[in-house]
Amino acid sequence: MRGCWRWCRLGRAERWRFGASEEAGTDPRALSWFAWLRVPGLDAPEGGWAARASAGCLRKGQALLACGSPFGDLCPELFLNTLSRGVVSNLAGEENALVLTDARCLPGTEGGAAFVPSPDGPRVVAVIAASFCWKGAEWVGLTLLCSLAAILRSSAGVLGEAGIVVPPVPAWVAAVPASSGQDPLGWTALVECGATWGSGVLLAPRMLLTCRHVVEARTPLHVTPAAGPGQDAAVLRGRVVFATEESSPFDVAVVELEESVPGLVPPCLANTFLPGEEVSVVGFGALGQACGPSVTAGVLSAVVAVAGRPVMLQTTCAVHGGSSGGPLVSSRSGCLMGIVASNTRDTGAGATYPHLNFCIPITILQPLIARYRRTGDPAAFAELNRVGEGVRATWRLQQRPGPPSKL
Repeated sequence: MRGCWRWCRLGRAERWRFGASEEAGTDPRALSWFAWLRVPGLDAPEGGWAARASAGCLRKGQALLACGSPFGDLCPELFLNTLSRGVVSNLAGEENALVLTDARCLPGTEGGAAFVPSPDGPRVVAVIAASFCWKGAEWVGLTLLCSLAAILRSSAGVLGEAGIVVPPVPAWVAAVPASSGQDPLGWTALVECGATWGSGVLLAPRMLLTCRHVVEARTPLHVTPAAGPGQDAAVLRGRVVFATEESSPFDVAVVELEESVPGLVPPCLANTFLPGEEVSVVGFGALGQACGPSVTAGVLSAVVAVAGRPVMLQTTCAVHGGSSGGPLVSSRSGCLMGIVASNTRDTGAGATYPHLNFCIPITILQPLIARYRRTGDPAAFAELNRVGEGVRATWRLQQRPGPPSKL
């Protein structure tokens, strides 16, 4: 039923591969190859260069627009120059040579361009290198981009031999809009418990909120807060002070750290939810375990209430194994809205869908957290195990009696 619960249990042995296996003779360098084509009809001296920007100034969560032709030349009259909107999900390499985005680019869009918005129009910042569509039975919905500036630097010799002078790439990139909240990257931490790993939200310098299934192994627990620019990530020991029972629909655990996280600015907590509002998920799903937390964006697709009280939030953000326990954040206010619990798995087809996922509203947890911080008694969370049938049916994804839901 809750596909992410299984997927987030993947250990460090999980590896991504591009194309065929190495045993089949795939050249591992192929991903870094690009081709320059000279088109006489477009190669006019007065043509100039497209407006460009440097990927070095990109920030996670920043808006991106991707342009490509899904399915290549299969039906260009329908698919040529199709647009997709997303955000910068992750960054790696010198001057952000590699960019991960949640813009939905299908096979055939490789070689297309990614743009950042600017007051004088969009600017090319990167080239689509690889679309991560299906991996196993999971739809990934992420795309790897390569910085245009990095491609131009690497190609300088080839272009010079062809008599092409490449003007410098401007450093300017559109600024990320400021929100009234704090930076959710600073609240998010990697949580490792034995072979299981997931995400968590730092609510106080020594208090972390995550999902029960992330820490249920009860082996030594390690928490790695996201490091700031130029900082080394510090690994802290933690212990579970409360975890819901397996029968509870609310998959929650509270962890106390042995040491305080220095300089933590706790999140502001949301108290209202508006269906359709723009939201983001931050966590260590997909590739985030190796290069810090990833950001994916979407909308709050539904607020499910029981007796007038929100008990489940649904979003369209891409959520993958390892995202469990990470924060759901309002893009408008920057406030913490809840924690990610699962995405959707069709048990009949065996397919996992990251763009339909479920979060526990922070309004369920806020009064319990306040009581615990006031008393220090973990019994403050005990009512999470005593919920009515309406809430249980909601989290079973089946309100009416009948055959079990296949989701």
